Amino acid sequence: MNSDSLYEQGVKVSGAMSLKELKSSRCYKLPSKERTALAAVIECIEEIPCNPCETACPRHAITVGASITNVPVVDLDACNGCGLCVAACPGLAIYLKKYEVRPSVAYIAFPYEYLPLPLEGQRVTMVDRLGANVCEGTVVKVVDIPRNDRTVIIHAEYPNRYYEQVVSIERLSR
Repeated sequence: MNSDSLYEQGVKVSGAMSLKELKSSRCYKLPSKERTALAAVIECIEEIPCNPCETACPRHAITVGASITNVPVVDLDACNGCGLCVAACPGLAIYLKKYEVRPSVAYIAFPYEYLPLPLEGQRVTMVDRLGANVCEGTVVKVVDIPRNDRTVIIHAEYPNRYYEQVVSIERLSR
C-alpha cells in the first residue's frame, strides 16, 4: 500500500495531519457548502503557547482562551473572512475557504512564504497537506502588503470537488 492510500485512510504517514485526524480535533471546522462568505479554517492542533490569531481577529471569532496553550477555535458565525488571522499565524496554519464562488469553483486564500511569487491569472498546481498534487487552479490575487510582515496571501480558485483536500499550491521553481 502506498503512502497516498494510507493518508487518505487517515493514517499519519508524515508530519502532516490527515483529514480524518483533523476532523477529530476540536480546532478544525470547514465552512459549510452553503456559506456565502469566505471563512477561516484553522489546522493548528499543537498545544503550544501561541495566540496571535486570537488577538488579530477584530470580530473575536477566534478563541484560544485563558490558557495560551489551548488550540484556537473559530466561530464561523462570527467570522467574516477578513483574513487578518492568516498572516498573523506564525505556524501558517490558517487559511480562508469558500465552497462556491461560481458554479463548481471553490476559493482559497492561504499564506505563502516562497519566491518566486505566482502572478495573478497564473495557472498553478493546487496541493494537499502533504504537498501532493490535487488539481489545477488559477491565482486570483496576490496580497503582499507591509502589514502582513512578509507573509504573502495567495488567493486562488479551483474545482470545488477538491474543496477539502486543497490547502496550498505547489512551490514554483525559479
